[in-house]
Amino acid sequence: MDHTDLYINGQWHKGSDRFDVINPATEAVLASVASADIADADAALDAAEAAMKDWAARTPRHRSEVLRKAWELMTARLDDFARLITLENGKARADALGEATYAAEFFRWFAEEAVRANGQLGHAPASGARIMVQHKPAGLAVLVTPWNYPAAMGTRKIAPALAAGCGVIIKPASETPLTMLALMPLLEEAGVPPGLVNVLPSKRTGALVDHMLHDPRVRVISFTGSTGVGRKLLHSAADQVLKPAMELGGNAPVVVFEDADMDTAVEGTMLAKMRNLGEACTAANRIYVHQNIAAEFTHRLTAAMRALKMGDGTDPTVDVGPLVNADTRDKVAGFVADAVAKGAQIECGGTTPDGPGYFYPPTVLSNVPETADCVRDEIFGPVAAIQTFSDQDEVIQRANDTEYGLVAYVFSGDMKRALHVCERLEYGMVGLNRGLVSDPAAPFGGVKQSGLGREGGHEGMLEFMETQYISAAW
Repeated sequence: MDHTDLYINGQWHKGSDRFDVINPATEAVLASVASADIADADAALDAAEAAMKDWAARTPRHRSEVLRKAWELMTARLDDFARLITLENGKARADALGEATYAAEFFRWFAEEAVRANGQLGHAPASGARIMVQHKPAGLAVLVTPWNYPAAMGTRKIAPALAAGCGVIIKPASETPLTMLALMPLLEEAGVPPGLVNVLPSKRTGALVDHMLHDPRVRVISFTGSTGVGRKLLHSAADQVLKPAMELGGNAPVVVFEDADMDTAVEGTMLAKMRNLGEACTAANRIYVHQNIAAEFTHRLTAAMRALKMGDGTDPTVDVGPLVNADTRDKVAGFVADAVAKGAQIECGGTTPDGPGYFYPPTVLSNVPETADCVRDEIFGPVAAIQTFSDQDEVIQRANDTEYGLVAYVFSGDMKRALHVCERLEYGMVGLNRGLVSDPAAPFGGVKQSGLGREGGHEGMLEFMETQYISAAW
């Protein structure tokens, strides 16, 4: 691996300690990576503060062109990033290449948004004063990213922050820091000035991030991860009244009505369930199928899952790689065992293979009871848990019966009914007759315990900006 040290102020630093990154397909050590401490965090904050003064003063067009160049450079190197993603995360090559392409697209999208932080000029009806509204960079941003999308979850935060004019410190997940470190030379080549983006891998994440969130120069915390950790970060952010952008957990329902096109429903459910091996907050978690078509749907979904080839993701013929670590694999196996003990039936998969590697096979469970743990919590693995329903109002109530509200999926041939159902679902996003909602051009985010704020779309840049109003008379 070319880059395994801390990246601060455009320079590589060895740090005072290191930790190992493990290849989840082989359980071998992939690299030894520097672990940041409090002094490193202070150095990164100093660098970001100095660099931001100049960056925020540059024209939106200049920032736009730098981001556009980053997209061009990353697009030219997708294969290299895909291979690195597979090595440290485990996902199959096709999935890794899809993530790299998605990650690069955030640079192009926010290159276009950088020149569109439009304000307004109005005339106050009562006072006669002029109302001038503009958007300004909010300040330094701390970005904390998860292991499931080591490239995309970083670029989805870095790109809008730079478009807005902010400096950033990014703390990648300890399981997958290599991809974000590999991105830094590319940003240098694109024209990002030293100090504007700093990367601090660390095995002391809690203390490091908490320290930065209590620095008065930090004004934004952007986090993607579990709801439990998000709550803790919100507590820390409250002390400095930071602007939070929180993309948290999910428990996505899939609702398949009896009039759904079966091919579309099975294909969409496979995409919603098996993208990234189910290790995604957007992954299908509870699959509700109308009782009149449940047998056929289950048969066809099982056939599709059984046909997937499992193995080391570096093999281009492999469809699904390993889960990221042993804890994740064991948690998935525990969900299956619990569901079966409570009456669920295994249609395929369901057995942990011998090692090495953190593998778990694509699994379909039918007749899953409401008491099963996998219905109440995120599975975060390749397990499709099928339940049935007969009444529209009933399935909407069951779909909404969770503290989460990130994404839901609806399959129906009746557009009037489908849109009515979508509007009644308590989710920030809904996939209608498709199993993929993530798009750099769309506002990604949830409601309830699934988070605050939005990433992507025009809203993504505004998360890193503050609105200023000037009352004037002339």
